[in-house]
Amino acid sequence: MTETRGAEHIPQWKMDEVAELKDLVKNYSIFGVVSFESISADQLQKMRRSIKDSAVLKVTRNTLNEKALKESDGNVPDMVQYIEGQTALIFTNDNPFKLYKMLAQTKTPAPIKAGAIAPFDITVNKGPTGFPPGPMLSEFQGAGIPTAVEGGKIAIKETKVVCKAGEKVSQKLATALSKLEIFPMEVGLILRAVYEDGTVYLPEVLHVDEAEMFNKFVTAAQEAFNLSVNAAIPTKENIEVLIQKAHTEAVNLGVEAVIFEPEVMDKLIGKANAEATSVAKASKFEL
Repeated sequence: MTETRGAEHIPQWKMDEVAELKDLVKNYSIFGVVSFESISADQLQKMRRSIKDSAVLKVTRNTLNEKALKESDGNVPDMVQYIEGQTALIFTNDNPFKLYKMLAQTKTPAPIKAGAIAPFDITVNKGPTGFPPGPMLSEFQGAGIPTAVEGGKIAIKETKVVCKAGEKVSQKLATALSKLEIFPMEVGLILRAVYEDGTVYLPEVLHVDEAEMFNKFVTAAQEAFNLSVNAAIPTKENIEVLIQKAHTEAVNLGVEAVIFEPEVMDKLIGKANAEATSVAKASKFEL
């Protein structure tokens, strides 16, 4: 069966694809628009398998993605603006933060292509390569990598930055780096936006440094504990410390006021002995 709209005929498979996407939008609590630029078909399949227990990744034509979103309810059509280039939709019942973290974990090292911009200083480290002498020697040297023959193998003579951050990578260097298994790039499913119950979340909102956040909670808890102790506000967390502090202050007060109590006597005698010894020394007498 084919839908006819004027002279336009929409194949059944396209209608089925749009219907499936609309059902996914309706049946999952959140969905995201992701980019899979520069990802090979094999890598995409591996990533799909790695997330299959938590999410459904749907790859189809952008026009069908757009049609499905535009025909959905609420603010879903707003997500159309994030569809461009190689785009997929991902559906899950996890929260947006978990989705962002899950997709970040799909990133894997990848070779850098000729003409690409170095994301950081690319360094080749000194040491053996395992390649026998031959054409590879001149290839490495042509790429600006200092090499020599040591022990019958090609070796990198010195650690060197072969391309600085922001510079273009030449064809020769890209080939040499790939052969040395130096992969400066990362490829993965890049989240562009997430939709949940009428709200659109962008990646910068969802990126949370968990270690930093944990340290902030620890610091806040320590500061709150110290404040409650100093302000003498009793809680179940600080009551033992408050009692110990009160006991110490009471004993010190008893010593300073010379109050004869069992818990104070040892300290009073020790204090009296120390003062007597000090006086004797000052008077050049011995007790």
